[in-house]
Amino acid sequence: MNSSTHVANRRHSRKPALTALSLAMAATLYGLGATNPVHAQATTGSIFGTAPVATGETVIAKSASGVTREVAVGADGRYAIKSLPVGTYTVTLRNGGQTIATHDSVAVSVATGIEVPFTAAAITTNAQNLSAVRVVANALPSIDVSSVNSSTIITAADLQKLPVARNAESIALLAPGTVAGSSFFMGPGNKTLVAFGGSSVTENAYYVNGYNTGEPYKNLGGFQLPYGAIDQQETLTGGYSAKYGRSDGGVINQLGKRGTNDWHFGGQVVWQPRFLESNPVNNYYNSHPVIPAPIGPVTYQLENPRQPGTLNQYRADNKEWQTIYSAYVGGPLIKDKLFLFLAAETTRTHSTNVEFAANQLVQYNQDKDNKFYGKLDWNITDNNVLELTALKNNSSIGAGTTYSFDTDTLKSGPFVTNNDVTKDNAQFYLGHFTSYITDNATLSILYGKARFQDPVVYGNHSPLPLIDRADRQDPALLPPGTGSNGIVNSQVNANWTSAQAANGTHGLRVDFDYKLGDHDLSVGIDNMSYKARNQGPDQQNPFNPSLNYFWRYYPGDIVKKRELGWVTSMTMTQKAYYLQDAWQVTPNLLLNVGVRNDHFTNYNDLGKAFVDEKNQWEPRLGVSWDVFGDSSFKVYGNAGRYYLALPDNAAERAANRSTYIVTTYNYTGIDPTTGIPTGLTQIGKPTSPDGEFGLPKDPQQVTARNLKPEYVDEFIVGFDKKLDDHWVYGAKAMWRDLKTAIDDECSPGQIATKMQAMGVNPALTAPGGPYYDSLYGASYCRLINPGLTNNMLVASSDSSHPNMLVPMTMKDWGYQQGVIRKIGSLDLYLEHPFDGKWYGRADYTFSRGFGNTEGQVRSDFGQADVSKTEDWDSWQLMDGQNGELSNIRKHQFRFRGAYQITPEWLVSAVLLVQSGFPKECLGYYGPSGTGDPTGYNLGGAGNYHWCHGVRIPPGSVGHTPWTELLNLGVHYMPAFADHKLGINLDIFNALNQQRAIQTQPVGEAAYDSATNIISINNSYGQGIFWNPPRTVRLSVTYDY
Repeated sequence: MNSSTHVANRRHSRKPALTALSLAMAATLYGLGATNPVHAQATTGSIFGTAPVATGETVIAKSASGVTREVAVGADGRYAIKSLPVGTYTVTLRNGGQTIATHDSVAVSVATGIEVPFTAAAITTNAQNLSAVRVVANALPSIDVSSVNSSTIITAADLQKLPVARNAESIALLAPGTVAGSSFFMGPGNKTLVAFGGSSVTENAYYVNGYNTGEPYKNLGGFQLPYGAIDQQETLTGGYSAKYGRSDGGVINQLGKRGTNDWHFGGQVVWQPRFLESNPVNNYYNSHPVIPAPIGPVTYQLENPRQPGTLNQYRADNKEWQTIYSAYVGGPLIKDKLFLFLAAETTRTHSTNVEFAANQLVQYNQDKDNKFYGKLDWNITDNNVLELTALKNNSSIGAGTTYSFDTDTLKSGPFVTNNDVTKDNAQFYLGHFTSYITDNATLSILYGKARFQDPVVYGNHSPLPLIDRADRQDPALLPPGTGSNGIVNSQVNANWTSAQAANGTHGLRVDFDYKLGDHDLSVGIDNMSYKARNQGPDQQNPFNPSLNYFWRYYPGDIVKKRELGWVTSMTMTQKAYYLQDAWQVTPNLLLNVGVRNDHFTNYNDLGKAFVDEKNQWEPRLGVSWDVFGDSSFKVYGNAGRYYLALPDNAAERAANRSTYIVTTYNYTGIDPTTGIPTGLTQIGKPTSPDGEFGLPKDPQQVTARNLKPEYVDEFIVGFDKKLDDHWVYGAKAMWRDLKTAIDDECSPGQIATKMQAMGVNPALTAPGGPYYDSLYGASYCRLINPGLTNNMLVASSDSSHPNMLVPMTMKDWGYQQGVIRKIGSLDLYLEHPFDGKWYGRADYTFSRGFGNTEGQVRSDFGQADVSKTEDWDSWQLMDGQNGELSNIRKHQFRFRGAYQITPEWLVSAVLLVQSGFPKECLGYYGPSGTGDPTGYNLGGAGNYHWCHGVRIPPGSVGHTPWTELLNLGVHYMPAFADHKLGINLDIFNALNQQRAIQTQPVGEAAYDSATNIISINNSYGQGIFWNPPRTVRLSVTYDY
């Protein structure tokens, strides 16, 4: 579906997500960034091992929060304790009531199996050795041979020392193969998102304590814990077992802290001062734009000949300063029985944002972000545990004022308006019951409920329409002395958000695990429901009900009135069940076999299903081979299919009413105060690129009747090996193949052509015919599976002609290829665990990704219409689309390390080096250089992968520069405060390298058919997003 705006002049964003890389520290289990068992929203881990065979042997694990589990040692000398809440355990081998050996301080991480052996040799050794080794950072790393996949786990102890931004996405970027998504896409709290393994940023899943906390409407990011409440964060970049699904990108799984038998409290103050931030680089128009040679009668000229080399955006003052206050308390309400943990965090961010020169505005913003987390753990008995969680996240983005800005004097001018404030108010309530029925049987039940309110409080009450692209206004019609950026007014909104905008979710998950001999069987259900109300933009100005449009200027005395809006409601359900078997085939070989069945249903605003995808079978297979039987060398592999549901947003524009109407005029004058065109002469009738005239839509006609969900087939193979007692290395190869995708087509003429080929009289599909309204009316654009045969329902408007089911093959649509997104990567790592003095880890990732589909969104110009992008709207839009993928960086090198100078002083450094983002050139279609077969260009910015009469696939015109980002940290924990006080200095982007990480893709900005002149975009190839400048963060912490 046509994007309502192209690359707009967006609010400046300097989120430090790309700097989120760091080190692993002493308390981290070996495997940080290496191999761990993968359960996407897991909340537990396990302990396993061996013991000398003797009658009556048992192993007892007891945590600091009172959880106690006892299991018998098997006849083969093996034992395993599954589904343990994360935390620190004492593990004891007993026989006949007598303690034989004990391992203290065994740290259980999420989705991880930790081996605790009780060999004859170990029993004769000091039982504290394992504890000491782990406290000193695991000098003798053990490889988790109970896993079949890979993930990265970061603990609270790591986060105290890492120079990493305080959000889940920045922590996730520690994992190999991840990249920061385009800054066009922001999650809750204005956080930059993450792309995993080349997938788009909407294909991920977020979990807190086992419940899905993803942004519920478009799945853009997710809600997360207060930073000080994070116990562990698991970042999953690969496959996982049949227990989990609904993601074909990656998973961010956070576990919150819990109370223990000792009371603890603490707090932190963080300050990121403005005066220690370097100046952001300014943005200039291209000084030497290339003017193509004429193509026949078509000639080229600059869109604005006055702009080359001039200032496009003054960014030097676009800085921010931030303060954060956080506190926590946790401990026993009843020792060994009932535990409480509470945490709160408040963040205040002040920023200046001089917008692009064409807007002539500067914003002074004040953002607030408040988080609260509470957890209650009740050990009802040794075999029954109840956990209750409350999580609240309230943010307010953009409060402040806007003034005019003069790009010649670089000074702010008169007050324009109060800023609009975007609010995110989220509340989550979870209950999790676990029953250890027997040593071999465990039942887990999780129920959660969430509600979200996300209204916008408008500070701008202007009754005037927005003036867009005032820099294109005819200079001859402007008053003398008017600058090159034209005349605008106080209006800054093209559309509005409903004050009643809200979302809600609730979910139930039930898992039953049973160990039967060498088989660990699991079966369960996983259900989620979503409800969205009053979502999407509204074209009605709430402060001037008669206004429902804005003006956009074009070269050649052309102006267009644009009306767009589609406030609507919808619901969605996701149901699944699974069966899995973890089979210990031999003592050294583990085989995980499972299957999952998903069912996705999306409903429109009237409660009618327009997508109903049943029986989506997902086989999963994993293997782990302990080559030498001593956990020193593991070879593993995984193969699986992963389905992705459509979010609630799919109904917006696709299944519900929507308006996108464009009316074109000539103008002879411009109001010198408001910038509104005068002397209007309408040219032709109002048009809609996709037939969006605000009419209701038939849910049976807006999607293919045999629509299938998006899914990916993934294959992983890798190994982990101890080089000696101080080094570990490994490699992992991954292949991902997108087999099916969902997007909308907007080519009703192709359906009409097929109907005629089926014998339908052409008059029946022409205006006035019974099939015309169904083809070209409200259901103009329809959701399909590109590349597959799609059965499209075309309804008749009279009873004398039947409704028709039209099978549309790939060739019927005119496509030359179906969906292609093939991604391969190779990860290599070498790690020296912390030995009391230093730590180091190096990762290199080589990735290649090609195709014609990024995923559910488009990063090149920021289209967030999930599964309704411009891709596949017509075959011409796909001509030249097959190229490099936006979220692939061919080369990535990561290093993180730390050096313990003294027990009080520690220094750390982190380096990320990566290659660039593929560039594009979007313009007018075909060798003639002037084609616009879809009408999407509307005489304005180009949408096709053609420029100057030449096909330009993504990446064929180069890439953005390589980037090298270095973070540094210094940490002081004085002995006089018993190391409970911490004073920290972190420097992000210490080299102050500010290079463009994404550039303007639109090469051709406008076409005047009367003169056969194409205007070249003055901003083409220039940066639109950059690495943030060097910033300094100071913090003081106290933990008792």
